[in-house]
This record gives sequence, structure tokens and C-alpha cells, in this order.
Amino acid sequence: MTFIKNTLNSNLIEDNIFKVVKQANDAKLKYGDEVIDATIGCLFNEDLSLSIFNSYYKIFNNLSNNEYAKYAQSYSGNISFKQAILKHQFKCNIDTLNPKVIATIGGSGAISCCLFSLLNQNTTLIIPNIGWSCYKLMAQQYNLNIIEYELFDNNNFNIKSFESTCKYVCSIQKNVVVIINDPCHNPTGYSMKLSEWKQVIDIMNKLSLTNNCTIINDIAYMDYSNINKYNNHQSLYNDIYDNLVIITCLSLSKSCSAYGLRCGGAIILCKNITISNEIENSFNKFARSVWSNISNSSMLAYSKMIETNLLDYEIELSEFKYMLKKRSNIFTKYANEYSLKLYPYSDGFFITLKVEDPYILDTYHNLLIDNNIFTIKVNKGIRVAICSLPLSKYHNLVKQLKTILDQLYE
Repeated sequence: MTFIKNTLNSNLIEDNIFKVVKQANDAKLKYGDEVIDATIGCLFNEDLSLSIFNSYYKIFNNLSNNEYAKYAQSYSGNISFKQAILKHQFKCNIDTLNPKVIATIGGSGAISCCLFSLLNQNTTLIIPNIGWSCYKLMAQQYNLNIIEYELFDNNNFNIKSFESTCKYVCSIQKNVVVIINDPCHNPTGYSMKLSEWKQVIDIMNKLSLTNNCTIINDIAYMDYSNINKYNNHQSLYNDIYDNLVIITCLSLSKSCSAYGLRCGGAIILCKNITISNEIENSFNKFARSVWSNISNSSMLAYSKMIETNLLDYEIELSEFKYMLKKRSNIFTKYANEYSLKLYPYSDGFFITLKVEDPYILDTYHNLLIDNNIFTIKVNKGIRVAICSLPLSKYHNLVKQLKTILDQLYE
């Protein structure tokens, strides 16, 4: 007999990202600057120091010991934090959507809260076929099945695959939950067009006439969108039907370079107040039973920054986005010169090479490691973290990426 409940998968966890990060760190101790480490999903400056939002930490570091030590006002988060999230994250009027905010342990806590509350065991979650690996791990923990929609149709969001996948799940269960990671998709850096979001909302509205439909919009990297197109797509939320819920999941890890403080939030949006209250109640109970309280100091620093220091924050954010833009421009320039196939990139922390053959992908990833090039293998591709890689590494990296890949096709 096993000591853990029989619905849990008892296989040992082997997180691909942390495994390769460790390999890269071990290699750097031995080979130093020869190593190319494009694994870490944190933003670094050109001198490899962590990119820090001084506008956030100036406030954080001036909090009192009492503010660091005390509990938050509620297991659902401080009122000022909730107000700051709605003020900063939504530039359009969402009053008709009865917004409810629950503070969470990072963006991952927000998504985990959604999956636990919205789907029964042995039902199906819809996710993109190229995406963050933890979606699958969370689903496994809650004994959920997975079905994937094809993310791309050439260089566009694959609306046909999205629609057919959602329609199929509608035919087998009442509650339909789909994850869309946008803008600045992890791992490709794709940001959906406003017209694509319009089609998504139209599809989900129609399906909500017969099913309970929820879009989980993972906006962890939203602040790094160069065109701020997320504000446009959020305005479409006002067009949702009463039986369609949108839950946006954000992370202060990226928004404030507060990776280790583990603070984020889930924002419930629905025109039907009864549904909003029902989901909020479930999320509150999940929060109370799992983490009980979020870091008071992290929430205070964020809310005070939004209220008193927003201009400085936006200046810093613009500088970081410009740094990422320079890196992406150089990387894609060299990729074009060497005829490396990439998934469409708009903005964000990552760029992904297109490698669709699973055998080639496995072999390629291992060969890169053998050559002291550390990347993250994802479904149908190799993720390169331009967020943590200085410009000086790019030409040599792209050249080697192409050379090693060509060897597999000889």
C-alpha cells in the first residue's frame, strides 16, 4: 500500500528547467565564459546582474519591521493591493464585469487555484500544444486530463484548432476551461493580434450558450508587451456573455522583479454576479487552506509603488523592454542570416527555435549540452532565454545552433 492518495501520480518529479539550470551552473564552474546559459527565466542586465526595479525595492526596503512581520489583512490579500492591481492592470472600464481579486502565491498559485476550483477530477483541461510545462504538472496533481490545441497556423494563432478543440470538450463535459498565455507567450514570445482575440471571445461566447466556459488568461509577462496590445484585448472582455468567465493570472515575479517574494493575483471577471461570487468564494477557501496568507510586505510595496511611484516604474520598465527589444532584434537578425526557423516572436523573455521532429529535438538538445550550450527543450522546439543572455553571446550562439542542427540532417 502507498501512503499517498491513489489519485496522485507517484512518479518522481524531474523538472526539465531546474535540471538544465543545474547542469549549466555546474558547467560554468568548470568552463567559465565558454558556457552559453540561455536557460533562466529571469531578466538580467548586460553585465549579468539581475535587472531590479528600484522603483519597487526603494519602497520595499523602507517598510518598517512591523510591516515585514505582520500578517496581511486577509487570506484573500490586502484591500490596497487589490485596488492597485485593478488600477494598474486594466486601462479600460471593467465595472460591468464585477471584478474580484484574490492574492496568490505568484502566477502559478493563481493558475493552480483556477484548476482546483473549476474542473472536476477526470475531466479535461484545454491548453496550447506549446506552453509552460507546469500547466501539465498542475493538471496531473488535480487528476485532470489534458487536451491541446495547436498554437500556430504558420505565423498566426491557430483559431481553427482552438475552436475545434473547445467544441470537442463542450461535447464531453459541462465545464470548459481553456488556458491562453498572452501577451508575450512563454516560450515563443508571441503576442496575439486584437483580431485573434476578437475571434476567441466570439467562439467562447457561442459555446457559453450551452456550457459553463472559462478563459484563464495567463498574463505573467504582460508588462513586457511593447505595443501594450493587452489593453486592447482586455477591452473585448466587456463583450463577454453572462455564462463566460475570464480569469487573468498575474505575477509580481516578472512585473516587479520580485521572483523570490512569490506574490501574484487572480482577477475574476464575469457579468453574472452570482457566478463571480461563487468562484470568489471557492478561491478564498483554496487560499485559506493552501497558503493562508500572502507576503504583506510584497503587497504593500506594490500598492504604494502604483500609488506614489508609478512614473519611475514605467521609466524603468521602458528601459528593460528596450533592452529585450535590442536582444530580440539581434537574435532574429542572426537567425535569418543562418536560416534558423523560429516560431513567431513579438516580445517578451523567450524566443523558440522550431524543431518539430521529437527524435531530432531530443538529440539536438543533448548535443547542445555536450557543446556547453544550455537551453530549455519544449514541445516542438528549443527555448532560448534572451532575458538572461547578454548581446555579446548572440552571434556565436546562433552560429553554433545552426551548425549543430545541420549535423543532424547530414
